[in-house]
Amino acid sequence: MGKIPWKTYEIYFMDLNSIVLIGFYIIILIYSIIIHEVMHGYVALWLGDSTAKYAGRLNFNPINHIDPVGSIFVPLLMLVTSGFHYAFGWAKPVPYNPFNLKNQKFGPMLVALGGPGSNIVLALVAAIIGRLITLPTAIKGDIILSVAAGNWTQLSTFVAGSFGAIVFTLMTMVIFWNVLLAFFNLIPFPPLDGSKILFTIFPIKTETMMMLEQYGFMLLLIFIFLFSTPMGIFLNTMLGLFFGITI
Repeated sequence: MGKIPWKTYEIYFMDLNSIVLIGFYIIILIYSIIIHEVMHGYVALWLGDSTAKYAGRLNFNPINHIDPVGSIFVPLLMLVTSGFHYAFGWAKPVPYNPFNLKNQKFGPMLVALGGPGSNIVLALVAAIIGRLITLPTAIKGDIILSVAAGNWTQLSTFVAGSFGAIVFTLMTMVIFWNVLLAFFNLIPFPPLDGSKILFTIFPIKTETMMMLEQYGFMLLLIFIFLFSTPMGIFLNTMLGLFFGITI
């Protein structure tokens, strides 16, 4: 995904609109992650496991879900070092006990799908709302490109004095983060949700599963390094499908 070069010192010269937009950008990221995690817990509860409920994690209070490193330090560091163009993060995983699930075979897969599924639903709802907003197609396209590139200066000119453009921009941010969260998490490497789907479709010995989970994060980093280009094409294709609905 292309980025527009922007020297870090330029953030001090942002207008108020840009600062507010960055604030919404961060808030939408945080709540998209929280919703993702909470839905894991709700699906587990639906399937008979109350672990997340008793742990006080079936709510949307950020305090209960924020991971100091993944929810604060890493996103802020990425925002600052990228000139406020890009960020990513994670929340504390919602706990659940797979042995309490009514369906032992497919239960873990359904719990895993709860997170990405919720992100896809949110992105789809935002895309439909975006479609209903009356704006010129060219303006919608420019807003989408500006959000994807983190071009806050240009984006602030689009939203100035236009309620429709403001709402469309917020919906674009919802689509952007939720599509990335959904489809990135479907990569079949532990600790991502896609690994649970992989283990269900292709039965793996317990010892092998434990080994993959132990070294999964390292394998994921290697995968991202080796296949960053095709992965970027895939994620951009998914974004294009959802953004296409809004035009």
